[in-house]
Amino acid sequence: MHIGVPLETQAGETRVAATPETIKKLISQGHRVTVQSGAGLHASVPDSAYEAAGAVIGDTNETYAAELILKVVAPDDEALSLIKSGSVVVGMLNPFNNELIGKMAARGITAFALEAAPRTSRAQSLDVLSSQANIAGYKAVLLAAHHYPRFMPMLMTAAGTVKAARVLILGAGVAGLQAIATAKRLGAVVEASDVRPAVKEQVESLGAKFIDVPYETDEERECAEGVGGYARPMPASWMQRQAAAVHERAKLSDIVITTALIPGRKAPVLLGAETVAQMKPGSVVIDLAAAQGGNCPLTVADRVVVEHGVTIVGHTNLPALVAADASA
Repeated sequence: MHIGVPLETQAGETRVAATPETIKKLISQGHRVTVQSGAGLHASVPDSAYEAAGAVIGDTNETYAAELILKVVAPDDEALSLIKSGSVVVGMLNPFNNELIGKMAARGITAFALEAAPRTSRAQSLDVLSSQANIAGYKAVLLAAHHYPRFMPMLMTAAGTVKAARVLILGAGVAGLQAIATAKRLGAVVEASDVRPAVKEQVESLGAKFIDVPYETDEERECAEGVGGYARPMPASWMQRQAAAVHERAKLSDIVITTALIPGRKAPVLLGAETVAQMKPGSVVIDLAAAQGGNCPLTVADRVVVEHGVTIVGHTNLPALVAADASA
C-alpha cells in the first residue's frame, strides 16, 4: 500500500502524523511511504530522518496521491481536492463536523476519525484523545506558571516566606489529572472538581483535595457516571450547587484550569464571569475547552485577555506546543 504523510497546514499546527519510528514499522510490513518535504520540521524531525527510515520525500501532490493518508487534523478544501476517490484518510477528523464529512463522502473518500475510537484498554493504542489531553494538561500548568506573576512553590527567602500558589482544576479527566500531577510537582496546593464520583480517589491519590458536591437525586447520580470517559450533561439543580462551590473555591485560587468537554456539544460553563470578577488580581485562568466555546464565558479562542485583573488564556491547541512528543 502507498501511504502518504502530508505537511499540516492549519494555522498553529506543528505536529506530524507519523514519526521515523512509525515509518520503519510500516515499511517493514511492505508498505511504501511518501512524506511531504518539511512535514516534520516543526516537530523536530528533519526530512533526512524520514529518508533514513526508508521513506521517500515528496511534494504535496505526490503525498496526497497515496492510497492511505495519515493526518493530524482534518484536511482543508485544498487538500480534499488533491485526494483521489477511493483513498482512505485517518486522523483527528472531527466527526461532528457534518459539512466536512459530507464533502469527503461526496468525493468517495473513506475516513477514520480517531476521536471515535473507544476509550478502552483494548483500543488504547488508538486513543489519541487521551494522549493529546495528557499533553494539554501538562502544558496548561506550565502556561499558567508563565503568566502567573508569583512563585508556584512555597519558598523561604530573605524577605520572608512566599506562600505556595493555590491551583483549582475543574474537570478531572486525563487532562485534569495530568494538570494536578504537574501542579503538585511545581509545589502548588491543588484542589479539583469533577461531576464523576469515581475520580475522587484518583484526584486524592495525586495529592489534591477533591471538591465534593453531593448528589440529591437518582438522575444526578446516573448522569454523573458518564460515558466513554466523558461526563454527561448534568441536571440544572446539581450545576447550581457545583457553581456555588466552584465560586467559593475560585475566589481563593491563584490559578484555575478548566478541562470539561462533552463530545459534540458546546463546552459547559464552569467558571462564570461573576466569579472571575471576584478572583484575586494577578490570577490566571487556562481554559482547555476554548475550541468548544470555553468553560468560561470570558474566554476568547486563541487569545490571552485580561478581565478584572485576571489573565484568561484561550489557547485551542496546546499539544502543538509540545510537537515532538505529541507526534510520537
